[in-house]
Parts: sequence; structure tokens; C-alpha cells
Amino acid sequence: MAGVRVAVVTGGNKGIGLAVVRALCKQFQGDVYLTARNPKLGEEAVQALNKEGLCPLFHQLDINDPNSIRTLRDFLKEKYCGLDVLINNAGMAFPVADKTPFGTQAEVTLKTNFFGTLYVSNELLPIIKPNGRVVNVSSMASPSALAKCSPELQEKFRSDTITEDELAKLMEKFVEDAKKGVHQGKGWPDTAYGVSKIGVTVLSRIQARQLKKTRKGEGIILNACCPGWVRTDLAGPNATKSPDEGAVTPVYLALLPIGVDAPYGELVSDKEVVPW
Repeated sequence: MAGVRVAVVTGGNKGIGLAVVRALCKQFQGDVYLTARNPKLGEEAVQALNKEGLCPLFHQLDINDPNSIRTLRDFLKEKYCGLDVLINNAGMAFPVADKTPFGTQAEVTLKTNFFGTLYVSNELLPIIKPNGRVVNVSSMASPSALAKCSPELQEKFRSDTITEDELAKLMEKFVEDAKKGVHQGKGWPDTAYGVSKIGVTVLSRIQARQLKKTRKGEGIILNACCPGWVRTDLAGPNATKSPDEGAVTPVYLALLPIGVDAPYGELVSDKEVVPW
């Protein structure tokens, strides 16, 4: 099936991820894979979209499990000779009123939102086909959290030369400082979710820079995006956008036409580039 195009959405069984799958089923010319950690929930989501007349496919994926990621990678290589569209949507956040110690919240949140996204990217970016599109779902919480970082940290996160390893070490340092209860004294904001999304945004900038060097001329475009304040389990019922409205920007970036070269390596919200 080398001639069939394929798109993968992580965390696709509910919320924004499910809405992205729905939109891609209507607009993307090819197979669309809804992935979820729990096969039962993933299959139920597929069946719900089937009732809408849509035909997504399912593949299990736990972004915190390297073996699960590699299984998906090998499946895509064997069946499709690679991947055309990757939307790294899977993520989590603790409710505002949650009593879990902040250090634990930091560890759990960054494990999924940053390191999980990093693991998926490390395995799947190498199999992105020419003219492929990669969208990392970040948040406007990232620039707002960045503004609350110390000037030293802001400089590091805005650097055009920061490496993936350096970024990962900074994310590990935040978790370490949060566990010790000294994160604010070390220049970090008091938001695990915000820091995790700083990580996703900066990772996207790094990945885009690397792709320009290693896959030059192949037309691959990678961006981060903010879907907006969306009514999901994560944001709650008072948010201003429906999941389908939240899917608009990720899907716009996933379907950027061949031949365009921008936006590239940016954070995009409501189809507009957000200054970093």
C-alpha cells in the first residue's frame, strides 16, 4: 500500500484528538488512524465515527511505552512505507483543584506531554515521507508560562541553538526542582502544564530546524499549535470552543498544501503565528 497516504493522530479517542480524526476523515485523501492507549476506548471511538458515516482505522498507541511506539512505527513502515501526517495530540493535565503534590504533578505531566511527545517524534519523524506534515499540539499556556520564567530560562528557551538534549535536561531539572519544592526560587513558573507545553513548543522549533538540515528539499513542514480553550475533560465545560472548533488549527497545519513553506517551526493559534 505504498501509494496510499496515511495520517496518525495520537490521543484520538476523545476531545480535540477525536475532533481532529473526524475532520481528517472528511478532508484528508488517505487512511486516518485514530490511536489510543486503551484499545476498548479507541475501538468505541471508531464505532462512534462510523455512525457518522466516517471510516477511521484504529491502532493502539501508548506514548509513554517505547514498545508501543515502535510497534506502530513498524506497522506504518510495513503497510505504508512511512507516514504522511503526524498529529501529536496526546496529553494530560491535573485539574486545578487537584491535591496531588506539585512535584508529582510535574513528573506525571512532563512524562506524558513532553517526554511522550519526544519519544513518538524520535521514532516516527524518521519515517515521515517527503511533503509530510507534523503538528505538535501545544498550548497558549506555553508563551504565558515562558513570560513567568526567569530571564535566564527565557533566553535558553528562545535560543535558536538549543539542542534536544539540552531541552530534555531542562525539563528534567524542572521536575527535580518541583519535587524539592524549590522550582519558583530557581526561576520556574508554578505550572507543570505550562512548563510541559514550553517543552513541546521549543521541541517543535528544534525539530523544524533539524528537518531543514537533514531532510532539505523534501517539503516536510512541522509546527506547534494551540487549539484554543476547548470544552474537553482537560479544560472543562466553560471553555469557549467546541472540540470541532479546536480541531481547526491542527487540521489546517496538517493539510498545508504542497509547495508552501510557511508557517514553519512556529507556534500557531487560530491559523496565526504566535510570537515566541
